[in-house]
Amino acid sequence: MRRRIAVIFIITMICNAFLYAQLNNPYPPDESKETIYYSSFSARPKHLDPAVAYSSDEYRFICQIYEPVVQYHYLKRPYELVPLTADGMPSFAYYDKDGNKLPNDAPAKDVATSVWTIKVQKGIEYQDHPCFAKDENGEFLYHDLKPGDVKGIRTLFDFRQTGSRELKSKDYVYQIMRLADARNRCPIFAFVVAEYIVGMKEYAREVSTRIEKERKNRRDEKGIFYNREEDEKANPIVIDYLTIPCKGLEIVDDYTYRITLNKKYPQFIYWLAMPFFAPMPEEAIRFYNQEETIDLNVILDWYPVGTGAYRMSQFDPNWRVVMVKNEHYREEPFPSEGEQDDKGNGLLNDAGKSLPLIHKCVYSVERESAPSWRKFLQGYYDISGIDSDNFSKVMDLSTSDARLSDSMTEKGIRLITSVATSIYYTGFNMDHPVLGGIEEKKCKLRQALSIALNREEYIQIFRNGRGIVSQGPIPPGIFGHVEGEKGINPFTHTWNKDLGMPVRKTAEDAKRLLAEAGYPNGKDAEGKQLVVAYDTVQYPGNAIYLEWLRKQFSRIGVKLKVNETDYNRFREKMNTGNYQIFGWGWNADYPDPENFMFLLYGPNSKVKYHGENAANYANPEYDKLFEQIKAMENSPQRLEIIKKMIAIVQHDAPWEFGFYPKGYGLYHKWVSNSKPNMMANNTLKYMRIDKDVRNTFRKDDNKPMLWLVLVILLVIAGAVVPGVYMVIRKEMN
Repeated sequence: MRRRIAVIFIITMICNAFLYAQLNNPYPPDESKETIYYSSFSARPKHLDPAVAYSSDEYRFICQIYEPVVQYHYLKRPYELVPLTADGMPSFAYYDKDGNKLPNDAPAKDVATSVWTIKVQKGIEYQDHPCFAKDENGEFLYHDLKPGDVKGIRTLFDFRQTGSRELKSKDYVYQIMRLADARNRCPIFAFVVAEYIVGMKEYAREVSTRIEKERKNRRDEKGIFYNREEDEKANPIVIDYLTIPCKGLEIVDDYTYRITLNKKYPQFIYWLAMPFFAPMPEEAIRFYNQEETIDLNVILDWYPVGTGAYRMSQFDPNWRVVMVKNEHYREEPFPSEGEQDDKGNGLLNDAGKSLPLIHKCVYSVERESAPSWRKFLQGYYDISGIDSDNFSKVMDLSTSDARLSDSMTEKGIRLITSVATSIYYTGFNMDHPVLGGIEEKKCKLRQALSIALNREEYIQIFRNGRGIVSQGPIPPGIFGHVEGEKGINPFTHTWNKDLGMPVRKTAEDAKRLLAEAGYPNGKDAEGKQLVVAYDTVQYPGNAIYLEWLRKQFSRIGVKLKVNETDYNRFREKMNTGNYQIFGWGWNADYPDPENFMFLLYGPNSKVKYHGENAANYANPEYDKLFEQIKAMENSPQRLEIIKKMIAIVQHDAPWEFGFYPKGYGLYHKWVSNSKPNMMANNTLKYMRIDKDVRNTFRKDDNKPMLWLVLVILLVIAGAVVPGVYMVIRKEMN
């Protein structure tokens, strides 16, 4: 009898498990008890070292860990900088060539140096990390590792001992000095650090000299057995940066440092908000630059160490990245003020509460968009974008407004839209003999091609309406962007008063410009059709866009030749000027017009000076005006100069100005405090997750299909019933 009861009990439990379990849950069951943010990423980050990292895929991780001295206010618009680790906002003072102090509104031509003074808060501590671990005698445990010391260790998290220490001003200076080491390949060293900070060019040369001197010593010592790559892998050359003096960098005391610039440059405050200028403890560099850690792939590029709200607790870039709250994180309150509508939208409900509000963040690798989207709908990811394949299912297409479909709203999903501080454009190589030059005929040729490329149509076909046609280089939300009729590009658009919007000029207008440029009906003086080449990176799904692009030019009698190649080859062609037309884009580093206008500044040419002016555009009048505005505060005078600059590039047409992307974000009902911030990258600490609401949603939305359960039960019954029958017969006998 007892056996019969046991068998029935087991069958009942199996049935309950199938009826109530979430069989598709990709996470461990215990995680449902934790307040966790779930997201995904498609490509492994290449760099997590703040001296090198410069992409959004990398910033999503490192900006939660590393802390510059200032940050963007989470809620306020226009964007406003506030202290992060700084004790108050950094201050600056201007001096002339004789060392006399000047007023803050002094003209840039009178300013010989500008001195920035930054004070760091006391009591801020780094996350726990093996690089800080010491023995009872105060000696570092892991700074002189031998092969036997790393037995059984596979990742950073396998080191048994960790430590911490207080953040000091020298850590910020040390990091800036790291940017000068050519081995780190800092992408902003040439056009920001060396360009503006006094003595950084000389400092970089001295670092290189010391490295080469050490290499020579090793080469002389080992002779023919010397192999630089193998030698420095086994024994990296570690430079004591702080022992090399730099005129523009000064450690005043443990909590104060100064940076001296060689000119007036108000925008420098924005650079201080970026990870390039976050602190780096010297102990971390010593720890990571050992043969044993390098052999384990325990390197700074994979394992950040900072003072931010989060620290990394798991890093497997081919599977999963996990960040948890930094146990040493100080008291930082949620903002208590924002924009006018923020309170009504519930964005101030957590005002004054300690950050971070989420204590764990889990990122999973998703190579394809389909499984990522499916998991979002099932409640296993908290936030999602909308790809083109799902747009018609997600959005209500019966209205011109951005509105979710009923099926989405019934799930409690919210839509939040925003215009990015970015621009995607098509550029012309201004050095090319056919398309380049600023003489009137060449300008008309590029104007004609710009009209032909119908961005309104492109946005509807390829982006489902998620974009705004650009009339100039400065996106909405950035000082200098002009809306309405006054802001249109008169060479490609006209203003329709009835519609209250710009309308693209016609193909006939473009053909007229072509004729004036010397190409009537798209043919040159010898009757040959004009052929232009478009260079792009080859990737799946690009064929439809490229065919559309060909048709755009063919409408005005121009033949487009497409050159597809891999990314490395494409970059090489851009660096050498071996191209005619290209597609490019730019995300704002900081919310200032200078960060967009410099993309067309002659001395920033990509081919000549390895800068970010990919079109290699050079107009002396534009360059002269740029020199004026780059050192100015926002003012009516600055705005008037910017308008002149925009008019110049609208006429010269080094770009077809493309579009400003529009972001559509989907948020589940358990996600709160969500407000897109185009400048801040450290926003995870502000978000809130209601795990109980999420757990209920997952349970209700992921019930097993009953027919499948019945089939499984029948299979189980087929396997179990004969045994039960035999047991019952045996007991009866």
